[in-house]
Amino acid sequence: MKIGIGLPNQVRDVDARVIPEWARRSEQAGFATLGTVGRIAYPGVMDTVALAAAGAVTERIGLLSSVLLGTVWPAPLLAKEAAGIDGVSGGRLTLGLGVGGRADDFVAEGYGTAGRGKRMDAALETFRGVWRGEPVGGGGNAAVPAGTREIPMLFGGNAPAALARMARWGEGYIGGTMPAAMVSGAFDAARAAWTDNGRSGEPRLVALAYFALGDPERGRSNVFDYYSAFGDFATTVAAGVRTTPDEARQVVKDFDGIGADELIFATSTDNLDDIAALAEVVL
Repeated sequence: MKIGIGLPNQVRDVDARVIPEWARRSEQAGFATLGTVGRIAYPGVMDTVALAAAGAVTERIGLLSSVLLGTVWPAPLLAKEAAGIDGVSGGRLTLGLGVGGRADDFVAEGYGTAGRGKRMDAALETFRGVWRGEPVGGGGNAAVPAGTREIPMLFGGNAPAALARMARWGEGYIGGTMPAAMVSGAFDAARAAWTDNGRSGEPRLVALAYFALGDPERGRSNVFDYYSAFGDFATTVAAGVRTTPDEARQVVKDFDGIGADELIFATSTDNLDDIAALAEVVL
């Protein structure tokens, strides 16, 4: 199982200047992937911006949006943004997508919560067309440079439509930030949807777990703040932040035990010292 680490792009009031250094140190430490969290109505840094910054200062580490809210963007704009990040990084981006659930994140006129599943399905068609160099905007021009690749996609969500979307369009599934015992069923459902769609092999399964080794209380507080709109769920997720070496080692064993291909340790602080501390424990 590969081990990745999250960028602190959605830590409340993060100093954006820490993101490039976080990316550099994470690559040097040996993590496989840098992940991001996606929200609009929250005082952080847009996931596309964080990934572009990380891609520009690293050479090998993978980049993953885990997950980006695909339905809050006009599809051609998001397709072009993603292609640019992938190009800058030399083909290291995997686009993790979800339809979104918080109404306040849907800030663009005409892109509300209603019909977001159908909008996502239409967007996926548009993404492929843009990446293949089909014209956009009616003027006959492509939006991306020649040679742009079709970016691999992962999908989150537990609804049957989300799993079917994953099986049709994606290369795998991203579980929620819950304990392995609770994610196991979602992984099984993703495998079943994959098989039902006639896909060969197995879907790539990515797990997420929050951590804060240097400042546990701040980490828990930040996670609670991020999920506060969801009531008791915020308390549950905050209580699950891994704050000791033993807890970090155990979560690796737990997700390896349910067949995860990769575990992303999502940071709940912007403490740069946590990168080396986590690497010493789990790599």
